[in-house]
Amino acid sequence: MFKLTKRRLLSAATFAAASLAIPASFAQDSGAKDKVKAAFVYVGPVGDFGWTYAHDEARKCMVEQLGDKVETTFVENVAEGPDSERVIRQLAQDGADIVFTTSFGFMNPTIKVAKQFPDVKFEHATGYQTGSDNMSLYNAKFYQGRAVLGTIAGKMSESGKAGYIASFPIPEVVMGINAFTLAAKKVNPDFETQVVWVNSWYDPAKEADAANALLSQGADVITQHTDSPAPLQAAEKAGAIAFGQASDMSSFAPNAHMTAIVDDWCPYYVKRVEAVLDGSWEADNVWLGMADGEVVMSPFSDKMPEDVKEAAQKVYDDTKAGTYEVFTGPITDQSGEVRVPEGETLSEEDLLKMDWYVEGVKS
Repeated sequence: MFKLTKRRLLSAATFAAASLAIPASFAQDSGAKDKVKAAFVYVGPVGDFGWTYAHDEARKCMVEQLGDKVETTFVENVAEGPDSERVIRQLAQDGADIVFTTSFGFMNPTIKVAKQFPDVKFEHATGYQTGSDNMSLYNAKFYQGRAVLGTIAGKMSESGKAGYIASFPIPEVVMGINAFTLAAKKVNPDFETQVVWVNSWYDPAKEADAANALLSQGADVITQHTDSPAPLQAAEKAGAIAFGQASDMSSFAPNAHMTAIVDDWCPYYVKRVEAVLDGSWEADNVWLGMADGEVVMSPFSDKMPEDVKEAAQKVYDDTKAGTYEVFTGPITDQSGEVRVPEGETLSEEDLLKMDWYVEGVKS
């Protein structure tokens, strides 16, 4: 369905089916180690302040926690395809004990290299397929944070219109757009989300142009599923509110930035490297969220009214406690069809193949 690229899916249905087909864990015999060499492969620059920045901050956090028990290295700006396979193989050849490949487009290269180096552990972010028992999968439920953002947008927007700068129309992004819109409509039933696709994960110029276009069309809230601070800066100039992506971006837009979804990969990286250290590492396939501490929110802006802070905090707390799920019905799509009946909740399988938009999304 979609061309293979960063965090993209060949087929939403294939993703869901394959995810369910992967066993929960594969035991792998491994002796304990005194020190682990961990390597990271990044699709973007560590200074993007988004996706790659969050992964690298987690790497540094892991080093702080594990000290001299771990030695790390990373390669940034790795293009997907042959280049990534070469980089992954070189890291394995150079003695890495575990290699984290942090972009969807690294999936097939990781599978290929993992088969060639059975004594090295491989961890792939956001993929759906493995090929050997020395390769693991990990992902985060970013959509849970989108519900917090939507709650804030619904309560603070005066126009009732938000602009959403989106990367690619894949389930990860679609479910984020829908979660944001559903949460906003719980506050304001007439709320609308206008989506602009930039077909890139990191392109500051395109992102800024998209934000300015949305603002000129009446949006007074800007949110994004792209990685640069450019949309925030556009919102700052226009006097609108906005949200960071993957990390706290408040320094770029101190007036506009209300909060951000923070991708906190550190606990996962610490856990997985510790498992290599003590010899307990097993391949796994996990999709972690707020309850696991992997999806968190940056501090709420002082410019948010107290009632907005309370509403946003409640969504966060209830999601973390498992008592709130944004994809609970009734949910109607753009055509007016009821997709989720009242009282029912979409399954993870259905979320992972989501290819439709809720009422209120203008795409």
